[in-house]
Amino acid sequence: MNSMVQTISLVNLTLSFFPVLAVALILWRWSLHYLNALYALSRMLVQLSIIGYLLAYIFKSDSALIVAAVVAIMIFASSWIALGTISRQRGKLYGKALCSIALGGGVVLAIITEGVLNLHPWYLPHYMIPLAGMVFANAMNSLSLSAERFSAEMKINPDYRKARNIAFNASLIPNINSLFAVGLVSLPGMMTGQILSGVDPLIAARYQIMVMCMIFGAAGISSAIFLTLIRTDGLTDR
Repeated sequence: MNSMVQTISLVNLTLSFFPVLAVALILWRWSLHYLNALYALSRMLVQLSIIGYLLAYIFKSDSALIVAAVVAIMIFASSWIALGTISRQRGKLYGKALCSIALGGGVVLAIITEGVLNLHPWYLPHYMIPLAGMVFANAMNSLSLSAERFSAEMKINPDYRKARNIAFNASLIPNINSLFAVGLVSLPGMMTGQILSGVDPLIAARYQIMVMCMIFGAAGISSAIFLTLIRTDGLTDR
C-alpha cells in the first residue's frame, strides 16, 4: 500500500466549506441561529490552526510535563463545555462535571495507554494526546446529553431514579449507534486515518476496536458518575 498521505492544497480545502455554507444558508432562511454556526466554524478554524503548530512543538519537545498540562487543559475545558446545555447551573455543577470526566475518562485512558498499548514512555505524545482528546471529548458529549435530559425529566417528574435512568440511556445513544454502524455505515476517524496512511486494514481494525471500546467506556462511566453526584442537586436549570 502507498504510505504517502496526499497533501491538501489551501485552494482545494476551500471546497470543503461549500456544504457548511449551505447549512448556514438554510439556518438563515429558516430564521434559526446561523450566526452561532458561523461562530463555531470560525472557532474551529482558529483552534485547529493553532493546535497544528502546538502539536508540532509538543511532539518535538517530548516532555512529560507538557503532555500532562495538555491533558489537564482538555479535562478542565471539556468539563466546562459539557455544562453548556444547563448553563445556569455551570458554576454550581462544574466541580462535579470535572470530577466525573477526570475520573471516568482518566481511568479509561490509563487502561488503554498502560494496559492495551503499554506506552514507553507513558506520556508518548503521538499517542497520548490524540487518545486523550477522543476520551475526554466523548465523555464531555455524553455528560452534556445526560445533564440536559436529566434536567428536562426532573421538570416533568421529580423522581431521581427514573430521571437518572432516562438520562443515562439518552447519553449513550450516539455511542451505541456508532457501535451498530461501524464497518457497515462508516469507517471511523482513526481507522480511516490509518488506512489513508498506508496501515494494513486488519491492524487498523484492531486500533478502531480499541477506540470504540475506549470512547464507549469513558462516555458511560463519566455520565454515570455525574448522574450519581448530582442526585441531591434537584437539577432543573431554573
